[in-house]
Amino acid sequence: MDGHLVEACALTKRFGDFTAVDAIDFTVGHGEAFGFLGPNGAGKTSTMRMIGAVSPVTDGTLRVLDMDPSTQGPAIRARLGVVPQEDNLDNELSVFENLLVYGRYFDLPRSVITERADELLEFTQLTERRDAQVENLSGGMKRRLTIARALINQPDVLLLDEPTTGLDPQARHVLWDRLYRLKQRGVTLIITTHYMDEAEQLCDRLVVMDKAKIVAEGSPLALIGEYSTRDVVELRFPVGTQDENLSLLVGLADRMEVLPDRVLIYTDNGDRTAAEAAERGSKPETVVVRRSTLEDVFLRLTGRSLID
Repeated sequence: MDGHLVEACALTKRFGDFTAVDAIDFTVGHGEAFGFLGPNGAGKTSTMRMIGAVSPVTDGTLRVLDMDPSTQGPAIRARLGVVPQEDNLDNELSVFENLLVYGRYFDLPRSVITERADELLEFTQLTERRDAQVENLSGGMKRRLTIARALINQPDVLLLDEPTTGLDPQARHVLWDRLYRLKQRGVTLIITTHYMDEAEQLCDRLVVMDKAKIVAEGSPLALIGEYSTRDVVELRFPVGTQDENLSLLVGLADRMEVLPDRVLIYTDNGDRTAAEAAERGSKPETVVVRRSTLEDVFLRLTGRSLID
């Protein structure tokens, strides 16, 4: 795979005195699922809007599909699929009519749109709702229709801005499955999310953004390996006893994190560490031994409540 579909160098976005994206560098390769993970306000959506050629770059360089968004915006947009944060479907129209109208924006013949629409409705499991009014669909169905609509022009890159916000767990998993299948077909996905499990499920590689900057980059597994331990032991103590129990845990591991409702101990052998905590006389109400996740990485990188 030669070249990159997206290349950014010192990419910056300012709104007046406010810097939303602060000199970030990243590349996205062909067929990759690339993620921007970060809290609300980290700069993820501003970055996506620049990639989508709908918001001008303030500083730095950005190339999308080997084109310059500032001069070749229409040509870039013709080859992108965009799933915005908010569903902007036409509630007055049917499911099929939404696809038809959107396909016409790309000057596709009606026969081509109809054929693609039927394929996409099957892919997004909406065939039975083809003639239903959009306003009668559930949130998960609307999200799937928005993805079908974004695919009508057979884009080279699909931009997904927080695709599962507001969905229930079942709807999220259905959506993840569809996105995974798209990735298997070779579609390049660029995803923003503040859900750690979503980034872990979908992304081959991701950057963690915080306060307009990139603070880490790598595959989910590599980030966990670099910034966390293999296991995490979660100890939850009865109300009012956490402080006295904490004194028993000093030196048990290189890193502990004290949260208001529990203590996290980062270790490479969770079972052994949990047993040692018990031998020292600590009396938690519950003990959970689990593998590290991206959430642990994120807490480490954004530096909340850590005792190192």
